Amino acid sequence: MLSCRSTKGDNDDAQASFNHAYKALLHGDLKQAQDEAHRESQRFQANLRWSWKFRTLEARAELQQGFYESAIKVLKSAPLPADQPDIVVPVLTIEGEANVETHNFSEAERLLAQATDLCAISQLPSCGYVLKARGLLAAEQNQLESARQLYELTLVFSRTQSDGLLEAYALTNLGYESLAQGHYDEAIDRSEAAYQAARLAGARRLELISQGNIAWSYYKLGDYEQALKLAQDANELATQLGDVWTQESELTNLGDVYMDEGQFERASKLFQRSLDLARKTGAKEDIYGNLRVMARLALQADDLASAKRYAQEAVDMARQDKNHLNELYPTLVQGQIAARGGDTAAAERAFQMVETDPICPVFLKWEAERSLALLYEGETLIDSANREYQTALATFETARDAVRHEDSQLAFLTNAARLYDDYVHFLVAHGKTDEGLRWADYSRARTLAEGLGVLRKGRSAGPPPLEPRLVAKSAGGTILFYWLGAKQSYLWVITPRETELFELPPGAAINGAAERYRKALTEPGDVLASADDDGQWLYRTLIVPAQGLLKPNTKIFVIPDSSLNNVNFETLLVPADGSVPQNAASKPKLHYWIEDVTIANASSLRVLGAARAGENRAKTKNDRSLLLLGNSIAPNSTYYELPKAAAQMDSVARHFPAAEERILTREQATPGAYLGGHPERYSYIHFVAHGTASRLSPLDSAIVLSKAGIDNGGASDTNGGDSFKLYARDIVQHPLRAELVTISACYSAGERAYSGEGLVGLSWAFLRAGSHNVVAALWEATDSSTEKLMDHFYAELDKGAAPDAALRTAKLSLLRDPLFHKAFYWAPFQLYTGSRNVAGEAAR
Repeated sequence: MLSCRSTKGDNDDAQASFNHAYKALLHGDLKQAQDEAHRESQRFQANLRWSWKFRTLEARAELQQGFYESAIKVLKSAPLPADQPDIVVPVLTIEGEANVETHNFSEAERLLAQATDLCAISQLPSCGYVLKARGLLAAEQNQLESARQLYELTLVFSRTQSDGLLEAYALTNLGYESLAQGHYDEAIDRSEAAYQAARLAGARRLELISQGNIAWSYYKLGDYEQALKLAQDANELATQLGDVWTQESELTNLGDVYMDEGQFERASKLFQRSLDLARKTGAKEDIYGNLRVMARLALQADDLASAKRYAQEAVDMARQDKNHLNELYPTLVQGQIAARGGDTAAAERAFQMVETDPICPVFLKWEAERSLALLYEGETLIDSANREYQTALATFETARDAVRHEDSQLAFLTNAARLYDDYVHFLVAHGKTDEGLRWADYSRARTLAEGLGVLRKGRSAGPPPLEPRLVAKSAGGTILFYWLGAKQSYLWVITPRETELFELPPGAAINGAAERYRKALTEPGDVLASADDDGQWLYRTLIVPAQGLLKPNTKIFVIPDSSLNNVNFETLLVPADGSVPQNAASKPKLHYWIEDVTIANASSLRVLGAARAGENRAKTKNDRSLLLLGNSIAPNSTYYELPKAAAQMDSVARHFPAAEERILTREQATPGAYLGGHPERYSYIHFVAHGTASRLSPLDSAIVLSKAGIDNGGASDTNGGDSFKLYARDIVQHPLRAELVTISACYSAGERAYSGEGLVGLSWAFLRAGSHNVVAALWEATDSSTEKLMDHFYAELDKGAAPDAALRTAKLSLLRDPLFHKAFYWAPFQLYTGSRNVAGEAAR
């Protein structure tokens, strides 16, 4: 029998060795922890207690690497001392978790029940980990409410025992359960709390897992860019640490993003790598997850044989585990395979089974309803297809209503982009073009419209009535409403008297040309002199179909879609006589479209209609109050002082009565001075400063001002104490009544266009706050050309010109200037028209 006796020196030596190996485990150096624990368990074999402590640590390192059978083998390598529960409980817990991962649920239940019984008579710190393991068991069996309750108990236990590691585990698992139940913004909040708890505990691997959960939450919210960046970082760290379990999860996450972006080959390689790792470790849930997504990928790639094989294997695994929830996803794929193969009866049965199942997750439910609508459409059952489309959209909108955070709502519509596209295409194909426009507009600028009070939240029943011609009449111009679809794109041309629909090429062709032309505009060349092919093609494709409805000197309101949000329509290249060249080789004399029309950008028909109604009321006020901020003190070496800022400030100020303007410059120009300075009192607000645009988190876009003092006026310190940044997320919290906000800063329009919402950045933030018009830049503008442009712009406003007409005249003045005639200099600035904040007006 092994002796339990040891000297004090032995204990000190063992404790020091244990602390070193345990620290490696916490830090995520799993192989190092495993090797050290194994070596020390052998060295202290004569000491029962220390031998088992090291053996338990070795098994946990194996478990966290995904080597479940090896972990069990380590724990069974010596007989357990039944009379020492402080040793037995951790062993039973780890062995139970290993059996959970391999879906040996009956054995897991037996082991964890033994541990629970011991905890009932022994108050041990390790009993909190038993609660955690029981939560994992419930979660793997899709007993989500039981899992949540057990994780809540784990959290209470951890805080009672002041166990920071257990607290991080509990928060991580609660975040994952929020994910599993479809509460994605709640999952982000909980996972971020878990991340912070893990950092405090020094638990690097738990930081990694929490980061992966955050990435998956962003993916489910439709924010693929954020998800991709986080998943890439997590995968790299997991690979570095040798954390197979997390690595296979992140490979799957990455594959999902690439699959949804149409990069099928890349996604397939990632899924296969993840499946190979999962098969190696025996992690049943991960094997199932990879089979499920590989079935979906094979279907999208038209490999029906592989799709059928993967889906059936996933269904068989779910049935073997008696996990009905896990049956639903591959069953949906089986229905889609049947539909693709012409077996409509089998497809209909599968779709109806999924959509009517009481435990079907909401994202799967609307996908089943969409699949059923497509099936009925293919069978020319028009009424049934229409009903099913609307059912699917109502399901999606109910899910969207449950998203709490506004910046989460921005991306969420991405999840229904295909659904809306299919329905709009269906309506147009069956002659219901006005209905198609109503639903298309309903999908646009939802977060903006709801925030402004233009559209009521919670409209899962569908869009309210829309009168497009009345909107055009109120706006005083012609509206070009674009819809870029996968199969077919559309242009609705709306005048006060008529609405006409034109079919355009698929969205992929238009997006490609738009992205190339935007790039050409921001480079040193002259697109007009070179007769840029994309600039001409975009004009022929996007404008020429509407020429019969466009009168000379027409005021145009563009409601763009997708990559068209990043293109200034004023720069499109028009033949001098307005004709379309007969062959691509001809090089007609060209001019920019700005020379023919006045253009403003709008986000939706509904917002545009509300904006013009507000404009008519506002014109009687004759308010010329100005808030002018800029020429700030450089906060660091990254943001240098703008050489022409003082001159531009003076130039703008000259156009307003001195008694009605407030000028904040140099050390006074801080975010706190704006936020605490009652910006709602001013009709005109102008910034002369650097701007930053964030692609991953557009509401972290910012205007760069001077460093703030102690009182930051409520400004966020979201980027490590950057108190000199006026963030978009702070701007939206301060309602405005401004007729015009001008952001004389680079990239102030934003860099990223969300599905339906358009570009989100500083311009969106000021529109959301209630500004009627915003002038902002699509790309980096030069200091000297901007000063000249703004001087002309305000001079035209002094003469009574509307902001869109004034901006056009100012641009034309630069176009005719030999120094600034290239579109690069005058085209970045665009006018965005919005609607005053209804709630904000009522409050005042």
